[in-house]
Amino acid sequence: MSASAVFILDVKGKPLISRNYKGDVAMSEIEHFMPLLMQREEEGALAPLLSHGRVHFLWIKHSNLYLVATTLKNSNASLVYSFLYKTVEVFSEYFKELEEESIRDNFVIVYELLDELMDFGFPQTTDSKILQEYITQQGNKLETGKSRVPPTVTNAVSWRSEGIKYKKNEVFIDVIESVNLLVNANGSVLLSEIVGTIKLKVFLSGMPELRLGLNDRVLFELTGRSKNKSVELEDVKFHQCVRLSRFDSDRTISFIPPDGDFELMSYRLSTQVKPLIWIESVIEKFSHSRVEIMVKAKGQFKKQSVANSVEISVPVPSDADSPRFKTSVGSAKYMPERNVVIWSIKSFPGGKEYLMRAHFGLPSVEKEEVEGRPPIGVKFEIPYFTVSGIQVRYMKIIEKSGYQALPWVRYITQSGDYQLRTS
Repeated sequence: MSASAVFILDVKGKPLISRNYKGDVAMSEIEHFMPLLMQREEEGALAPLLSHGRVHFLWIKHSNLYLVATTLKNSNASLVYSFLYKTVEVFSEYFKELEEESIRDNFVIVYELLDELMDFGFPQTTDSKILQEYITQQGNKLETGKSRVPPTVTNAVSWRSEGIKYKKNEVFIDVIESVNLLVNANGSVLLSEIVGTIKLKVFLSGMPELRLGLNDRVLFELTGRSKNKSVELEDVKFHQCVRLSRFDSDRTISFIPPDGDFELMSYRLSTQVKPLIWIESVIEKFSHSRVEIMVKAKGQFKKQSVANSVEISVPVPSDADSPRFKTSVGSAKYMPERNVVIWSIKSFPGGKEYLMRAHFGLPSVEKEEVEGRPPIGVKFEIPYFTVSGIQVRYMKIIEKSGYQALPWVRYITQSGDYQLRTS
C-alpha cells in the first residue's frame, strides 16, 4: 500500500496545499504532526516516521517546507520517501527554487502536478520532461479543445517522446568523480572514497538504442580479459531507462535515452585514494598578541594535469583581527563571518608546491572558552582526469534509420567532502 494523502506545510507546520488520494485518513490529522515533531525534537528522538494513533506521518524537509504523506496501512515506506524526493525534484524543475513563496505563487500548477504524480496513493507519472509536455507553466490558460494526454504516458518508453528530430545527432558524456577525503592531524587518511556519476546530454533523432561500454572489472572477468586496467564499481544506481535484466546477465548498459540532460548512472568506490592536493599547516598562537599561520599545498597528481579554481579554506580564531597575507601564488582573503582565510589559486599544476603565510592580531583579553579547531577544507576541479581510472570504452548508437551520430566524452575530477584536520 502507498500514501493516503500528501501535504505541503510551511516551516510552522501550517498546510499550504494538500491532496487527498484515498479519503481513508481525515485531513484534520495533519494538525497533530507539528506538535509531535516538536515533542520528538525536544526528546532527541526525531525520526523520519511519526505516528499518532493509527495514522503514520512519513515526512521530509526541503528548505522552508515540510512534505508529509499520511497512511493508515503498513505501507511501503521506501516507495513513499522516493515519491516525496521525486516530488521535490519535479517541483524544482518547474519553479527553479522550491520554497514557500513558489508554492503560493503556483497553486494551480501544484494541484495539477499532484494529480498527475500520484493516483489513488500510487506513484504515476514522475518524469518532469513528460509532465512538461502537458502541464505547462501557463496551466490555467490551457485551451480545452487541445487537452490530450501525450502518447508517452501510455508508451512502454514513458521517458522519451516519438518523432524527435535533430539536424546533427550527438551525445555528450560527462564522467564526473567527486573525491571525499578526511585526514587526521597526524596525516593518516581516515576516510577515502570516490563518488562518480555519468551524465548524458542527448541530441538524437527517433528512438535510438544506446550501448555504453566501461572498463568494468566484473565484465572483464566474464569475458576473460586482463583485469589490469579495470575498475570495480560498487553501489551502482541507474536511470529508469537502463535495462537492468541485461546488465545483470552480461553487464551491458543498454538503454533508450530521454531527450536532453539526464543522469545515466552513479557509482561509488571505497579505495585508498592518494590525496590529490596535500596540505601541511603550522598554526602558532602567541597569547594576547598574535597568531601566525603557514600553509603548504602540494599537487600530488600527474604533471600533465592541472587543478582549476582551487580554494583552500583555513580556519582562524573568531577574535582575530588586522590580517596580513603573503602567498607564493594566488590570493588570500579573510572572511570574518565564517572565521576562515580563503586562499584561491586559479590554476594548480600537478607536482607543484605553494606556500601561504598569514598573520593576525589577537585581543589582549583572552576568551574564556576553549575553541575547537575546524579542519582545513579544499575545493578543486581537475579536467580530463579520473582518480578511479574509469574509461568509456565505447558508445554504440543504433537507430532504424541508420544515421551516423557522434559521441563526445569528457572526464572531470572534483572535490567532494575534502577535509584535513589541524593539530
